[in-house]
Amino acid sequence: MKAALGWLCRGSALGILAFAIFGPLANLVLWAVAIRWYFPHKFPLTYGFRYWGEVFKPTSDAFASLGTSVLIAAITVLVCLLLAIPAGYALGRRLLPGRGLILLIILLPQAFPSVAVYLNIARLFYMVGLNGTIAGVVLVHAVHGLVIAVWIAAAAFAAVDVELELAARNIGASALRTALTVTLPLAAPGLTAAAIFVFLESLDEFTGTYFVGVPDVTTLPLIMFTASLSGNYQIAAVTALILLVPSIAFMLLIERFLNTEMLAKVG
Repeated sequence: MKAALGWLCRGSALGILAFAIFGPLANLVLWAVAIRWYFPHKFPLTYGFRYWGEVFKPTSDAFASLGTSVLIAAITVLVCLLLAIPAGYALGRRLLPGRGLILLIILLPQAFPSVAVYLNIARLFYMVGLNGTIAGVVLVHAVHGLVIAVWIAAAAFAAVDVELELAARNIGASALRTALTVTLPLAAPGLTAAAIFVFLESLDEFTGTYFVGVPDVTTLPLIMFTASLSGNYQIAAVTALILLVPSIAFMLLIERFLNTEMLAKVG
């Protein structure tokens, strides 16, 4: 009896968890293939891919917006890694005093409401002419991207065995050669994971792009928001699924690069 009750509880918990995860996704898929769907009907009245054609037609803004999103995300990754690699090395090797305090300060952008932060950034960018530019949007995306990149880079460098670097130095390798041939290759999986996280964060970012980029810079999340606001849920669902594909693909890659030893070094 107790065993059956235990199985029932576990099955119920798994069922609720599965519904919480896959329920919204199922609703998204239904909206993406619905042509006519309105209250009080529980399911679409007619199905089809008409709205997929609307999104993917040559004159649609979706392709240009997707290209802009990918361009901004790629530049954001480059900017974040250029800053995060030296910072992560110094923090991971405990070369800086007050390491814990520095890591805490890096987390501060996550501690404040995004709308308030982006509103003030937009005001400052307007004064210096960065509003409505890709450079301005990249800088905004880098604010949150650096948090991810620095923390993961610090963990990646902390997981590198110092003895391997000392062995390279003992056989005559210079500090630069040791860094390029030993340290960076060993930290590469963690840095790759950091790059993927930053790319996904930038690709899905809406609030910062809305306050700093609109109306001159249009990304795919902005297209999705505009479609939702106008009640065109089919277009919004299709664009959401387009954004979902790289997220799932990259998260599967991240699973290969992050291991428990590296995660234990975070913080």
